[in-house]
Amino acid sequence: MTLGADMDPQAELRIIRAAYAKQIMAAANVVDPRLAAAFAAIPREDFVGPGPWLMLRWFQRDYMPAPDADPVYLYTNDLVALMPERRLNNGQPSLHAHLMHQASPTAGEHVVHIGTGTGYYTALLGHLVGPTGRVTGIEYDPELAARARANLAPHTNVELVEGDGTLVPFDLADVIYVNAGCTRPAAHWLDSLADGGRLILPMTSDEGFKGGAPEQVARAGAVFRIRREGAHYQAAWISPVAIIPCYGGRDTASEKALAEAFAGGGLQKVTRLYRDQEIPHERCWLRGDGWCLAYD
Repeated sequence: MTLGADMDPQAELRIIRAAYAKQIMAAANVVDPRLAAAFAAIPREDFVGPGPWLMLRWFQRDYMPAPDADPVYLYTNDLVALMPERRLNNGQPSLHAHLMHQASPTAGEHVVHIGTGTGYYTALLGHLVGPTGRVTGIEYDPELAARARANLAPHTNVELVEGDGTLVPFDLADVIYVNAGCTRPAAHWLDSLADGGRLILPMTSDEGFKGGAPEQVARAGAVFRIRREGAHYQAAWISPVAIIPCYGGRDTASEKALAEAFAGGGLQKVTRLYRDQEIPHERCWLRGDGWCLAYD
């Protein structure tokens, strides 16, 4: 794409990224100048491998190749294949814009990103917390973790750890941003959330995985924002979601209970997460071992 015959290609891309950031904010229905600046600043092409890329077009329900390796094709509200044979993608920008806005990371905070992938959204989080903040990215898949470590090397406020995000130890976090579908919140996440901290928690049943590879996304799910206030946890539904499953964040019993809760409806009325408390059945949307998501 040529905006001007004599314009430097990087200058062109800066203009394109600025326009992309505005379009993503509009698609997410978000007004957040700091977040828009992050989307405008971080080059997506640094994190998705060499082009031409495979883009997941929802109207086709399949991947379509970009015409060539011009990075301009990356600046749309589409998923970009990272491992197409496993249906692993760099996620939809507008969904992340909505979830990051809900997480509201600010300068100086510590963000833990569970499911870093190849690092694009981790870099955006790093931009949001700035040089006085830091991001701990955690990725279970060894190949993705290696790619993320290389991609994030210039981002000095980001540390990449390979391992199970439900178990890897990390310092107290102001934001825990989970990018995979769980059937329960990890106790480690709840314990490691700072007072005032926010956990972005996608929850998905196994319905979308039946008859397909385990990497396939769930057809239905929900994202909750959990906010810690001392010993208490506020909870709110913030988005539907379709996302890959979280290694270590799923088990048969909690999946069955979650599927039943989805079938029963009422998720948008959830207001609290309780731990180790006897909450009456009629107030519980979903009950697990030592926790429940409940109504006031």
